[in-house]
Amino acid sequence: MDLDGLGAHRFCPLEREVQPAGRVDVGSKEWHSTESKAGPFWHAGMQMAIFVMGDLDLAVRGRTYREPEGPHSLVVRGRDLDSALQHLASRADCRALAVVGLPEKPPDMAALAGRRLMLVDGDSERLREYAESAIRAGIEVEWIRSARPPFERLASALLPVGAIVLAAGSGSRMPGSEKLLLQVDGKPMVRHAIESASEGGCHQVVVVYSSDDVRDAVDGGAELVLNTKARTGMASSLQAGLSAMRDEIEAAVIVLGDQPLVGSRTIAALMRAWRREGSRPAVAVAQSHGEWTPPVVLARELWDELMALKGDAGARQILQGHPELLDMVPAPGRPDDIDTPEDYAKIVKLFPRRKPRQRA
Repeated sequence: MDLDGLGAHRFCPLEREVQPAGRVDVGSKEWHSTESKAGPFWHAGMQMAIFVMGDLDLAVRGRTYREPEGPHSLVVRGRDLDSALQHLASRADCRALAVVGLPEKPPDMAALAGRRLMLVDGDSERLREYAESAIRAGIEVEWIRSARPPFERLASALLPVGAIVLAAGSGSRMPGSEKLLLQVDGKPMVRHAIESASEGGCHQVVVVYSSDDVRDAVDGGAELVLNTKARTGMASSLQAGLSAMRDEIEAAVIVLGDQPLVGSRTIAALMRAWRREGSRPAVAVAQSHGEWTPPVVLARELWDELMALKGDAGARQILQGHPELLDMVPAPGRPDDIDTPEDYAKIVKLFPRRKPRQRA
């Protein structure tokens, strides 16, 4: 077992066919108001709760020191593990347990069946013993070798984020070619989006496509979801991607397939901001004059609203007028999208061709 970090998340090629409906233009750049509309549909109590049992100081999104009523994850120190297991036995809606500092010997962990377990300890042998015990019991387990609980990695394990790469558009303003297959720095444009999401730390990466050529370009780098209704608009692709997210995923970062300069640091920065205590359900890249642009992280508590959108309404129509829903954060990378041959020419100039070496 590799105990130097979290258990690896592997992306296996998976293809699904969906029949979504509606339209949501996440990529739209229309102006949005900061004036709040009446009847907000979201409140902080809707988010996934992180129940911290004991004296741990973990400033993570959804943290509470009181036993929550709805679905939640639980974080405890090792000395409180017996109490945590009693809580798990009585609460079927406790989805995951994180233990910081492990007791000397693993207890009976039958109560964890069907849930996720996260282990934090600086002792490799103790980690191995606990991990092997959990695996034998059929428990999904991740681990962090550290004497102190590292916030970023623990928050990532408690609040997994998936990525949806939207790659089913027609590219009508890019005549004569499938724009997502255009080469940028030696690889198809869509591969840059996939790698940014994967290397940025997303627990699941899904590509929604309609073209066989785009499917082939993915080449096993992500899960595949075929959208047979791509012509109805971006909503069908977004909703297809949301439907493909695994149950443990608490938010989805929406990545446009034609933004090759976004980069993994952008994705990581957005997820880091979203996981912080007090964050809003949506987090996007800030632009000038109070505007924002994708990529955008959308918490699970917003997904019902996204799935209900019809016609040309988009995510901006949900977020506009509701400043309580959106955080805009500065992030590295460039969110330029490629819609026209002129856009592509500008991007290509940033990657000069390497001159072949002359042989002596």
